Amino acid sequence: MSNSLPFLIDGHLDLSMNAMEWNRDLRLPISELNNRESGLDDKPDRGKATVTFEELRNGNIGLVVATQIARYVKPDSPLPGWFSPEQAWAQTQGQLAWYKAMEDDGQLTMIQNKEDLEAHLTNWNSSENDNKPIGYILSLEGADSMVDLSYVEKAYAYGLRAIGPAHYGPGRYANGTDSSGKLNKEGIALLQEMDRLNMILDATHLNDDAFWDALNRYKGNIWASHNNCRTFVDHNRQFSDDMIKALIERDAVIGVALDAWMMVPNWIRGTSTPQSTNCNMEIMANNIDHICQLAGNTNHVAVGSDLDGAFGREQCPYDLETIADIQKIFPILNSRGYKPEDIEKIANGNWLRFMRKAL
Repeated sequence: MSNSLPFLIDGHLDLSMNAMEWNRDLRLPISELNNRESGLDDKPDRGKATVTFEELRNGNIGLVVATQIARYVKPDSPLPGWFSPEQAWAQTQGQLAWYKAMEDDGQLTMIQNKEDLEAHLTNWNSSENDNKPIGYILSLEGADSMVDLSYVEKAYAYGLRAIGPAHYGPGRYANGTDSSGKLNKEGIALLQEMDRLNMILDATHLNDDAFWDALNRYKGNIWASHNNCRTFVDHNRQFSDDMIKALIERDAVIGVALDAWMMVPNWIRGTSTPQSTNCNMEIMANNIDHICQLAGNTNHVAVGSDLDGAFGREQCPYDLETIADIQKIFPILNSRGYKPEDIEKIANGNWLRFMRKAL
């Protein structure tokens, strides 16, 4: 199946969070994984998962940016998280241990540099093996778990290559979605340390103040792993046209996400449905097209699905059953006049150009 599909890179997947906090064995077939969750209601997406290793392979998704994520929260915070940075760090280390176990099991292979990248691409695209390992670049979503700045170099040493300083709400280094304010003193120092180590800054989740502050300060490579356009959903989680243009000027790549609340306006969690809001893959194409129109080319947009990032089929396009169905975007783009070379850039070429420059 996969060899007839474009090689696809997904710029944002919370694989270890699914394994460690949702207790999902991603080696299972998707039907078995979801059947195991029948009757569970501790998470809104139980029984509605879209991501397994098999479905990644079915979609010819051979390279992903995979996260560690653990938020620090104060005791009165409405957000879930950990009550000390040390606990958050320990959670990310458990997630790292899972990635390493999946490497040992032949499911994954870590990409730390250009040599790793080229070797993996050669293996993926030349091998007929249905169970070949999926390449992953390790990213940290929200920097709260960095106990202090010395931990950045520790994380770099085990393979961390990208950091998004913020997630939701106020953070220890930067303020994220639904908050305001520029980088604090620690956040400025974090960017300097990332610059020194030649790490990738993920602009996703930075609120507007912190976004502009970070772009003005950071000298290194910047991407936005999973971000949509504010012109369609007027919320601070999405990028304004000015923010998108600023990223384009920095030669960034923006991964378009498949979380329904970022795709259709006025989404109400637990009430809205993909069908009732007409949330489908055409809306993903709208976001891709809007970024291309602002750029005047197809060089700065790609896929950063965020699938099963604490949501499942209840909150993603209704014409997507599993992550393999991201491939449906390419016939849609073709029908809108996108040429094969443009589609290849969006599927893999833009991320690859960025990775070859940044790693």
